[in-house]
This record gives sequence, C-alpha cells and structure tokens, in this order.
Amino acid sequence: MNYLDRFLSVVPTRKCHLQLLGAVCMFLASKLKETIPLTAEKLCIYTDNSIRAHELLDWELVVLGKLKWNLEAVTPHDFIEHILKKLPLPKDKVPLIRKHAQTFIALCATDFKFAMYPPSMIATGSVGAAICGLQLDIVDSSLSSDNLTDLLAKITHTDVDCLKACQEQIESVLVSNLRQVRHHQGQSDPSKTVDELDQASTPTDVRNVNL
Repeated sequence: MNYLDRFLSVVPTRKCHLQLLGAVCMFLASKLKETIPLTAEKLCIYTDNSIRAHELLDWELVVLGKLKWNLEAVTPHDFIEHILKKLPLPKDKVPLIRKHAQTFIALCATDFKFAMYPPSMIATGSVGAAICGLQLDIVDSSLSSDNLTDLLAKITHTDVDCLKACQEQIESVLVSNLRQVRHHQGQSDPSKTVDELDQASTPTDVRNVNL
C-alpha cells in the first residue's frame, strides 16, 4: 500500500491499470520482505490472467523509477514489537494483542484519512485499540484506559490528543467493517434475527474482518 500510494501521488494512472499496479506493488513488497517472494506467474494467475508476466516486469521498472528505488519504507508494522516490549503486558497475551493490532493496521490501509497520520501513530493507536478492545488487564492495575494512552504517547513521543483521535478513528473503522460483515452474514443466513446478529459485538469480532 505504501508503494501504491506513493506511485499514485506522482503519476496519474488510468483505472484500467490499477490492478496491474497493485500486482506490481505486491511483487516488489514480496521481494523485499519474503524469503520466498511471489512469482510473476503466480500473480498473473491471481488476477485470473487479466495481466501478463511481461506487463508485470515492464511496470516493475516503471514503479521502481518513480519511487526512486526507495523501497525501504517505514510502515506501522515496524513499530509494533518496540511498543509491545515497552508495555507491562502478560506475556501470554502478547501474541493475541499483536494479531489484533496488525488487523487494525490493515484496516487503516483501506481508509484514506489515515494517510495523514505517521506510521508510528497508527501503530500506537492500533496497539491501544487492541488492548482496550480485548479488555485485557495491564500488569500494573493502576493503568486505566487514559493512563494507557498517556503511556503509549510517551513511548512513541506522540501527542496524547492526536493519539486519542487516531485510536477513536481506528475503532470507528472497525465498527463500520463489522457492520458490513454482519450485514453480509444476515443476507447469507436470513434465519438469523437482527438481535442474534447484534449479539456479535464482542471486541474479538475483529477477527471477522479477516473473512
């Protein structure tokens, strides 16, 4: 998404080329991050062969040129481990918090208003939203929700009010996505009543967003 947004910010791109551009960005990201990167052939299959391997390779050079070969982008995922290590969290809960924070980050990548926030703030807000949403107790019981926000802001040197606003927007995006999921579930299973669908309001329903 970082590559895609940066490319679109400098190059007017026709709608018919967006899938190809998205595939190229995935291609480049997998080369940088994965030990076994995606192949051009596999990406073509994923697009139902609507693009060709030679197009992918040609556009790869175009995207690299426009990004000035700067692929070492800082993303919210880079901050997650640093934040989690500085919080007094039960060790057995860290994997769950990490998973939910990563889901929140993925949701942020789908909403344009988060483009204005630095990656560190999105990561911090996602961790805060994950902890509050899961209703987990911090080791230090004196840390209330507000104190947790203050601690997170101190860890990443961010403004408390901006962090609160970011976290509220993250939670709002989650609620919106869960409503869409429930609406889809309601259509696929008309036997469920509205009340039965509304009962699925626990914080752990963030996992439904991955459907």
